Amino acid sequence: MSTPALQSRLPQVGTTIFSTMSALAAQHGAVNLGQGFPDFGCDPRLLDAVSDAMRAGHNQYPPMTGVPALREAIAAKIGALYGRRYDAATEITVTAGATQALTTAILCCVHPGDEAIVIEPAYDSYAPAITLAGGVVVPLEMEVGANGYSVPWQKVAAAVTPRTRLIVINSPHNPTGSILRRADLDALAAIVDGADILVLSDEVYEHMVYDGERHQSVASHPVLAERSFVVSSFGKTYHVTGWKVGYVAAPAALSNEFRKVHQYNVFTVNTPMQHGLARYMADPAPYLGLSDFYQHKRDLFRAGLAGTRLRLLPADGTYFQCVDYRAVSSLPEAQFAQWLTTELKVAAIPVSAFYSSGRESGIVRFCFAKEDATLRLALDRLAAM
Repeated sequence: MSTPALQSRLPQVGTTIFSTMSALAAQHGAVNLGQGFPDFGCDPRLLDAVSDAMRAGHNQYPPMTGVPALREAIAAKIGALYGRRYDAATEITVTAGATQALTTAILCCVHPGDEAIVIEPAYDSYAPAITLAGGVVVPLEMEVGANGYSVPWQKVAAAVTPRTRLIVINSPHNPTGSILRRADLDALAAIVDGADILVLSDEVYEHMVYDGERHQSVASHPVLAERSFVVSSFGKTYHVTGWKVGYVAAPAALSNEFRKVHQYNVFTVNTPMQHGLARYMADPAPYLGLSDFYQHKRDLFRAGLAGTRLRLLPADGTYFQCVDYRAVSSLPEAQFAQWLTTELKVAAIPVSAFYSSGRESGIVRFCFAKEDATLRLALDRLAAM
């Protein structure tokens, strides 16, 4: 007897670079600045809120769209920060993390043969989800200059065809740490206005923007908000990535289609955590103070790297720092990341892993969402370069 052959839905997909580098870091006792998660805990008040919800009996299925109190809190936050009031009942859906929100949004709107423009380097879940939907991924590369990464909007406009259904954007941007500004949103709006094109906006790092800049959410742009799925993550905001709770905000017509898919691939999301998050969100200070919290870590890390031969790229948002290592080594990015991990005992992620073409540019990404002591240990080891 033998197992029947199975034709892969994702024949080009293997183990992610994040899992590979984390395993290598563990094997060699390296400081893991590769995978994007904090090495510190969340606010004990959040844990208490979830524990209280469990003890209060909130342990059965919640509504498919999310606990009403949490959806109301999300709508209120978006309204206060970005000036658009989404209806909590019809336009906010709680999801099992941001990746599920992204995948569900793609599955609900991309049909076989539809084209979806993905701006690279890009988070690695976008393209597989488009492929699973039967869509065609249209990759378009960001430009890299002295001021870091930027989106070439003229090239985006040129990539649009009658089959274009979706444009996927991400700001603050993983892996580059770049951000979209108002002029970028205006440029995108000029491309999609009057066309039958939707926007999927990955904004999971919305509360990590530095140097006095403000996050420019598509929710704040009237033209874009009317055609966009806006995705964010409690895991990123509250240092609880393992909880896998996020949300999507979208106009009622889009949310209706989103929920049709959501109810069959997840149905609903962890009940006591939703209640705990709703209670915790009553105090906006934790997310309003997040940029200052992470800017301290960014500045500490950048100051330490300044003493190495690595060239620092701008880091305007997220908790990632990209560096150009070409003054140090001519190795391809994946090999250089492996060398860092095995020889200097600091793990990083090759940016080539975020390109469908595997484009090499001599850049790796570090995550600085770590305890200050962890960052100092990593900097001590990197000083050997």
